[in-house]
Amino acid sequence: MATRSATPPANQTREQWNHSAGFILAAIGSALGLGNIWRFPGVAYASGSGAFLIPYLVALLTAGIPILFLDYAIGHRFRGAPPLAFRRMAKWAEPLGWFQTALLFVISVYYAAVVAWAASYFIFSFDLGWGDDTQTFFLSDYLQVGDPVVSLTPVLGVMIPMILVWVAVGVILGLGVARGLEKVNMIFIPLLVVAFIALVIRALLLPGALDGLDAFFTPNWSALADPNVWIAAYAQIFFSLSIAFGIMITYASYQRRKANMTSAGLVVAFANSSFEILAGIGVFATLGFMAHQQATQVSDLEGLTGPILSFVTFPKVISEMPGGNVFGMLFFASLVIAGFTSLISIVQGISASIQEKFATSRVFAAVIVTIVCGVISIGLFGTTSGLIALDTVDMWSNNLGIVFSAIIMAIVTIWIMRKGKELRIHLNTVSTFHVGPWWTVLVGLLGPAVLGFMLIQRVITLIADGYEGYPNWYLGVFGWGTIAFLIVISFVMTAIPWRNKADADARFDAWPEIDRAGRVTGAPTNTANTVNKEVGR
Repeated sequence: MATRSATPPANQTREQWNHSAGFILAAIGSALGLGNIWRFPGVAYASGSGAFLIPYLVALLTAGIPILFLDYAIGHRFRGAPPLAFRRMAKWAEPLGWFQTALLFVISVYYAAVVAWAASYFIFSFDLGWGDDTQTFFLSDYLQVGDPVVSLTPVLGVMIPMILVWVAVGVILGLGVARGLEKVNMIFIPLLVVAFIALVIRALLLPGALDGLDAFFTPNWSALADPNVWIAAYAQIFFSLSIAFGIMITYASYQRRKANMTSAGLVVAFANSSFEILAGIGVFATLGFMAHQQATQVSDLEGLTGPILSFVTFPKVISEMPGGNVFGMLFFASLVIAGFTSLISIVQGISASIQEKFATSRVFAAVIVTIVCGVISIGLFGTTSGLIALDTVDMWSNNLGIVFSAIIMAIVTIWIMRKGKELRIHLNTVSTFHVGPWWTVLVGLLGPAVLGFMLIQRVITLIADGYEGYPNWYLGVFGWGTIAFLIVISFVMTAIPWRNKADADARFDAWPEIDRAGRVTGAPTNTANTVNKEVGR
């Protein structure tokens, strides 16, 4: 039987979600981000269109959901943000928790800039203020993009909305999990769905919309023989679910002890994928209209993914359609909501880690984290070099940092600490949808293998070809320097003593109690019997 702590954990009175629906909507809010709207449609179109849905579904079932369950199991069983959760699993694993927290920090400081851009464009959409040349407006007039240097020249049109975004983040985090995060997501996520459905309906009524849908859904079956298409599917699922960099570990730690984790995970995963397909329909119906207006084919259009799709291509289409300002308001309002709900989940992971490490109050941690992140965010990405810095940091943190985090987390948890069985039993004890030994195989073997291939492929490409023609010194500072920062911070933060060291070092009394044979001893009899039958198989 598990040994009880001499000192009760400090977070026995840990904040909790008021309802499972609050947790589910918050997790969906984290998963539904900017990438769902501007990345999935373009990736799907370039990777076999309708045929892409096959590797996409396979990736969801074999990697996305299993790793999401791993995040949930770690957070829910060990009741902490990543650093504390991994330390409670094994003291030497704490640096992995700080690596994930550092990833959250890096992503938060540039993600806020994109949310600010979307907020600005929401205002511009009232009178179509971007004019006829949307690319010149976005790059030169609005962002005032300069050379790849470290610029200190401020862009007030970006800085001011960024300040407002960070103030809103700080207020919500200060209100706490139940009064802040939960209530915001309970309002914003239904609002996002309604706004986006209205946007899609409007797009489907445009001339040429069916041509866009035909381009999006017509399968190119030969693409399934291309390994890069399957890699693209795993990458899309992996990046869109907010897994393996601390968010879902933190969110799961606020769930009640006997919350149904796996069923909630299935709802989150399929809601995220459904929204991505909905986004693809809306985006390509709109692009079909653009092709119709230009008397060309969708395949001949440019700017079908990323910021260019959202801030250059779409404004151009909006200017040409009847009632374009209403469509523009819906589109950019959706971007703001999707980005903001993701941003607050990212910053919450940082704030919770700091709160636990230094035993501070929730409000103090929220204020400090918001100020530090906000100052760096505004100072670095609110300047004329902000777009180039953002593009570079995003490439290295997402395509290298998060993938590396997932690989190490799976290997350390499943193979080194041998926690796979314990975490699987925990999920089965508290959930109605039970996972079998196949889950451990997917998390411990298939996931690291596919992600490892992705990581090696990307590293070789970045070393050999560089990125976007940026100078090597610039990539060294903002690209490889980002990875160096993540590694250094993970060990520096680990070296700092825990303020409540007695709690951090105490043997954590996890629920349910599981003996060395892997049998549940601390759950209700009927639950324990059910799980123990599974263990015996």
